This record gives sequence, structure tokens and C-alpha cells, in this order.
Amino acid sequence: MKDLRDKLQPPAWPLPDEAVEAALRQAFVDGSWGKYHGPNCRELSDRLAEFHGCEHVVLTCSGTAAVELALRGLRVGPGDEVILSAYDFEGNFKNVLAVGAQPVLVDIDPARGQLDTEQLDMARSPRSKAIIASHLHGGVVAMPILRAFADRHGLAVIEDACQMPGAIVHGRVAGTWGDVGVLSFGGSKLLTAGRGGALITRNAEIVQRIRVQTQRGNDAYPLSELQAAVLVPQLHRLAERNQLRTENVSLLLGLLSDVAGLNCFVGSSSSSDTQPGFYKLGFWFDAATFSCSRDDFACVMRAAGIALDPGFRALHRTHARGRFRSVNDLPNATRADDSILVLHHPVLLGTPQDLQAIREAIK
Repeated sequence: MKDLRDKLQPPAWPLPDEAVEAALRQAFVDGSWGKYHGPNCRELSDRLAEFHGCEHVVLTCSGTAAVELALRGLRVGPGDEVILSAYDFEGNFKNVLAVGAQPVLVDIDPARGQLDTEQLDMARSPRSKAIIASHLHGGVVAMPILRAFADRHGLAVIEDACQMPGAIVHGRVAGTWGDVGVLSFGGSKLLTAGRGGALITRNAEIVQRIRVQTQRGNDAYPLSELQAAVLVPQLHRLAERNQLRTENVSLLLGLLSDVAGLNCFVGSSSSSDTQPGFYKLGFWFDAATFSCSRDDFACVMRAAGIALDPGFRALHRTHARGRFRSVNDLPNATRADDSILVLHHPVLLGTPQDLQAIREAIK
């Protein structure tokens, strides 16, 4: 049977937005929708640079392409190793393979569901070149620890902020801990243009190496003027919407405080200098408490109209052993493969009644 995750679709998104509609109309009026080089990509780049306090922004056709270009800009290639979490978006693993390097998988923290920084030293080898750190499902990687480790050993850091644009991670905007930060504007993301992505960096040399890869008489991995046009007004409202999502997460967790068998990533990763983003809200699911499998539970929730779905597949369970190296048997990532549930973000812009409906369905 095809995996449940391949069958389920996220809820309706994006929501109606008058500012986005106005941007679309303006792009039609001024003709920028059909231009190679119009004003919209420049404006988006400038605003992203200002927002992140980074001098350089490279717009791309997807977040996946942005990760690959980041690896190439950091001179990662054949013979190198890249450390990443065994529970991560599959595209990050495949991007490492695409540049000829070998993924090295580390386990995740058993409470927060994020890359376990305590395993970095075991994963490092003389071939180690970079670390990909992805903030997932409302949890955040311990970036001060990871950054210090990388600096100590001369490793580059790619910070994947695709799930939480605008979040604050240990006092910094998500994406700015890395040598390169990566954003996604995919069709279900908090900032959406259907497709698209960006990378941010303070290093001009990295950008120059990326330009060598992308400029082939024209940009080989472009974001269109029309996509940029609809992203600018969304960026204006990102902080406001992130705040609403944060408030609704707090309300929802209060409503679920007496529900055994669901443990949220956020409850074990909160700190005063961190304000996560919530593209998806992650939970550990205890099958014994509910007397059913995680996938069966997700089906029931979907039938009730609640977009509470299985998380990613663990990378070591979907790829041949010869394609990666790992430091141990990855028990927490193995557990995650069967036990993580994610709530899609549109409901977090809803009403208290929407959140109550989630509690009622679970109960």
C-alpha cells in the first residue's frame, strides 16, 4: 500500500489576501509579470536582506534548489561529508548526493525532535565539510552549540529555515546563524508563491560561486517577477501572522494539556530568546495510549476535517545503507518514523472555535 504521507494533501492555502490581489493586478498593469528583469525581484531581495540583516540574497526556483546551491557555493563536492539529521526533509539528503558528497546522519533529540548536537563530534571525520541544520515542526536546533562546534572544527553551516521564516532562534532571525540560510516559498509554506526559494548570506564569495553555477546566459534557477510580486506583501504581514500563530499554539496546547499520548515539540524547546515559527506543529504520538497506530489516528483526524498528518519518513529507513554513514542505529529517528504527527499551519490563523474543534476530535 502506498505510504499514507503520499496520499494526504495539506488544507486550502493560501488564504484570500487583498494585498496579494492588488500586487497581482499591479504586475498586470505595469507588465512586470512578463519581464525577465523587473522591479519585483529587486524589491523582494532588498526586503529579505534588510529583514535578515544580510548583505546578499539569491532568489531561486525552490528551497530545494537553494540548499543545493548553498552546498556548491560552500565548495562541497566529491569526497566530502555533510552532517544532517536522520529525521529531515528528503531533499536535503538528496542534495548532498547531487553534489557528490556523502550524507552523515545523526540522531534527533528524543524530546524536541531536532538534530541532536551532542552527536556532532561522533559524526565528524576528516572528510566533514558542512552541517545542514533544519528547524522542524515548531522546534529549533540548538544553534549556539552547533555554531560553536562548526567554528571550532572549520565546518560550514547551512541553516534550513524553510519551515519558520521570520522566527527568532536563540536571539537571531532564523537563517542567520548559518554561513548560508535557506528559505522556501513553496505552495504550502508560510510565505508562498506556489514555488520558489531564497538563500541569504553575508559572504560575497559564496554568492559569486553560486552565480557561476546559475548564470548560463540567463538564470538557470529563477524566481519569476510575478512570484516576487506576491511575496512582498506577504513578507509585510509575516510578523503579524507569526504572532497570531504563536498565540494560537499556546491556546491549543492549553486545550490539549489533559490529553495523554500527545507531546508537543514546543513544550520542550521553548526559551526566552526563541520565538519559533509554525509551518507545522509537531507532536510525539504514543500508540499505546490511543490503542491505535499513528497512521490510523491521522486517518481519523482527516475524516474529522483536522489536518493532523504523519511527519517525514526517517532518512535511514528510506535509503540504502551504502548511500550514507551514521554514528549509531538512530533509535530516536526510527521512533520518529512511526510516531511524529504534524498539524498544518492554516488552522493556526483561525478562531478559538477552530482550536476547540481539534480538541474535540482528538478526545
